[in-house]
Amino acid sequence: MGVLTYTDEHISTIPPSRIFKASILDSHILMPKLLPDAIKSVEFIKGDGGAGSIKQINFAGGFVKHEIDEVNEKTFTYKYSLIEGMGISDKIEKVSYDIKFEGSSDNGTIAKMTTTIYTHGDFELKEEELNAGKEKVLGLYKVVEAYLLKNPDAYV
Repeated sequence: MGVLTYTDEHISTIPPSRIFKASILDSHILMPKLLPDAIKSVEFIKGDGGAGSIKQINFAGGFVKHEIDEVNEKTFTYKYSLIEGMGISDKIEKVSYDIKFEGSSDNGTIAKMTTTIYTHGDFELKEEELNAGKEKVLGLYKVVEAYLLKNPDAYV
């Protein structure tokens, strides 16, 4: 098994509590509203969103299942693994994400995400595949950030 780990950072002017509530705690409600052409629905097929829950995200062309490992509203941390669906194959066993939202000196947020990809055998991902995945995740954060900027009373 191969293991590839990388870390990304995104800076936002939104405070950590707001962006955590919107992008993590309420994502199952907010994402289908913000991206109706891409995300058809999000449902918990096991649990209620806490550790041990399994969330299924249904896209126009498929689905993914996330197993939630940790949700901490005090430290604004969220850990989950992509365990089934798009992105999982005979080459990739699972993808784990460790997300932390930290406050910045300007009352904004520094979002840090560590991604760990577990591959079968000696399979190696190409740089363009990694970059495409990074861009999708960053795009989701930008959509939530734009929504929060336009709706300053949301998720306060």
